[in-house]
Amino acid sequence: MKHSRMMRGICLPVMATAILLTGCAANRPQPLYQWTGYQPAVYDYLKAEKAPQEQIDALEKALQEIRAKGATPPPGFHAQLGMLYASVGKDGPAMEQFGAEKDLFPESSTYMDFLMKHKTKQP
Repeated sequence: MKHSRMMRGICLPVMATAILLTGCAANRPQPLYQWTGYQPAVYDYLKAEKAPQEQIDALEKALQEIRAKGATPPPGFHAQLGMLYASVGKDGPAMEQFGAEKDLFPESSTYMDFLMKHKTKQP
Protein backbone atom coordinates (compact mmCIF):
# COMPACT_ATOMS: atom_id res chain seq x y z
CA MET A 1 0.00 0.00 0.00
CA LYS A 2 2.78 2.41 0.92
CA HIS A 3 4.64 1.56 -2.32
CA SER A 4 1.45 2.14 -4.35
CA ARG A 5 0.98 5.65 -2.91
CA MET A 6 4.60 6.48 -3.55
CA MET A 7 4.29 5.37 -7.20
CA ARG A 8 1.14 7.48 -7.63
CA GLY A 9 3.01 10.42 -6.12
CA ILE A 10 5.73 10.07 -8.75
CA CYS A 11 3.57 9.10 -11.73
CA LEU A 12 1.05 11.91 -11.36
CA PRO A 13 3.56 14.76 -11.83
CA VAL A 14 5.28 12.88 -14.67
CA MET A 15 1.96 12.35 -16.48
CA ALA A 16 0.93 15.97 -15.94
CA THR A 17 4.23 17.18 -17.40
CA ALA A 18 3.85 14.88 -20.41
CA ILE A 19 0.35 16.19 -21.08
CA LEU A 20 1.51 19.80 -20.81
CA LEU A 21 4.42 19.22 -23.18
CA THR A 22 2.17 17.49 -25.69
CA GLY A 23 -0.22 20.43 -25.60
CA CYS A 24 2.61 22.89 -26.14
CA ALA A 25 3.98 20.97 -29.12
CA ALA A 26 0.58 21.04 -30.83
CA ASN A 27 0.39 24.83 -30.52
CA ARG A 28 3.79 25.55 -31.99
CA PRO A 29 3.92 29.07 -33.46
CA GLN A 30 4.13 29.42 -37.23
CA PRO A 31 7.32 30.90 -38.70
CA LEU A 32 7.30 34.67 -39.10
CA TYR A 33 8.31 34.48 -42.77
CA GLN A 34 7.87 31.94 -45.54
CA TRP A 35 11.24 31.23 -47.18
CA THR A 36 9.90 29.21 -50.14
CA GLY A 37 12.38 29.43 -53.00
CA TYR A 38 14.26 32.47 -51.69
CA GLN A 39 17.48 30.85 -50.52
CA PRO A 40 18.00 28.82 -53.72
CA ALA A 41 17.29 31.97 -55.75
CA VAL A 42 19.98 33.94 -53.93
CA TYR A 43 22.39 31.05 -54.43
CA ASP A 44 21.59 30.99 -58.16
CA TYR A 45 22.11 34.76 -58.32
CA LEU A 46 25.49 34.57 -56.63
CA LYS A 47 26.66 31.62 -58.72
CA ALA A 48 25.32 33.24 -61.93
CA GLU A 49 24.42 29.80 -63.27
CA LYS A 50 20.89 30.80 -64.32
CA ALA A 51 19.81 33.64 -66.54
CA PRO A 52 18.19 36.59 -64.72
CA GLN A 53 14.81 35.89 -66.33
CA GLU A 54 14.88 32.30 -65.03
CA GLN A 55 15.62 33.65 -61.57
CA ILE A 56 12.77 36.17 -61.87
CA ASP A 57 10.38 33.40 -62.90
CA ALA A 58 11.45 31.24 -59.95
CA LEU A 59 11.01 34.08 -57.45
CA GLU A 60 7.64 35.11 -58.91
CA LYS A 61 6.46 31.50 -58.59
CA ALA A 62 7.74 31.34 -55.01
CA LEU A 63 5.97 34.64 -54.23
CA GLN A 64 2.68 33.21 -55.52
CA GLU A 65 3.12 30.16 -53.30
CA ILE A 66 3.91 32.33 -50.28
CA ARG A 67 0.85 34.51 -50.87
CA ALA A 68 -1.34 31.44 -51.40
CA LYS A 69 -0.39 30.31 -47.90
CA GLY A 70 -1.25 33.75 -46.52
CA ALA A 71 2.36 34.15 -45.43
CA THR A 72 4.92 36.95 -45.69
CA PRO A 73 8.10 36.71 -47.76
CA PRO A 74 11.36 37.13 -45.82
CA PRO A 75 13.39 40.34 -45.66
CA GLY A 76 15.28 40.87 -48.90
CA PHE A 77 12.90 38.84 -51.08
CA HIS A 78 11.36 41.83 -52.88
CA ALA A 79 14.72 43.61 -53.02
CA GLN A 80 16.28 40.59 -54.74
CA LEU A 81 13.41 40.41 -57.20
CA GLY A 82 13.70 44.14 -57.85
CA MET A 83 17.41 43.88 -58.52
CA LEU A 84 16.77 41.09 -60.99
CA TYR A 85 14.12 43.15 -62.77
CA ALA A 86 16.53 46.09 -62.91
CA SER A 87 19.24 43.84 -64.36
CA VAL A 88 17.04 43.04 -67.37
CA GLY A 89 15.93 46.64 -67.83
CA LYS A 90 12.41 46.32 -66.37
CA ASP A 91 12.41 49.49 -64.31
CA GLY A 92 8.66 49.53 -63.54
CA PRO A 93 8.56 46.11 -61.90
CA ALA A 94 11.90 46.82 -60.19
CA MET A 95 10.51 49.97 -58.57
CA GLU A 96 7.37 48.06 -57.48
CA GLN A 97 9.51 45.43 -55.78
CA PHE A 98 11.72 48.00 -54.07
CA GLY A 99 8.58 49.77 -52.85
CA ALA A 100 7.15 46.48 -51.55
CA GLU A 101 10.39 45.83 -49.65
CA LYS A 102 10.19 49.29 -48.07
CA ASP A 103 6.55 48.75 -47.09
CA LEU A 104 7.18 45.37 -45.47
CA PHE A 105 10.52 46.26 -43.90
CA PRO A 106 10.82 50.02 -43.21
CA GLU A 107 14.36 49.52 -41.92
CA SER A 108 15.38 48.86 -45.53
CA SER A 109 14.17 52.29 -46.71
CA THR A 110 17.60 53.88 -46.99
CA TYR A 111 18.96 51.07 -49.15
CA MET A 112 15.78 50.79 -51.24
CA ASP A 113 15.82 54.56 -51.83
CA PHE A 114 19.44 54.24 -52.96
CA LEU A 115 18.55 51.43 -55.38
CA MET A 116 15.55 53.36 -56.68
CA LYS A 117 17.69 56.43 -57.27
CA HIS A 118 20.59 54.56 -58.90
CA LYS A 119 18.80 51.87 -60.85
CA THR A 120 21.96 50.47 -62.36
CA LYS A 121 22.07 47.16 -64.11
CA GLN A 122 23.57 44.41 -61.98
CA PRO A 123 25.61 41.57 -63.48
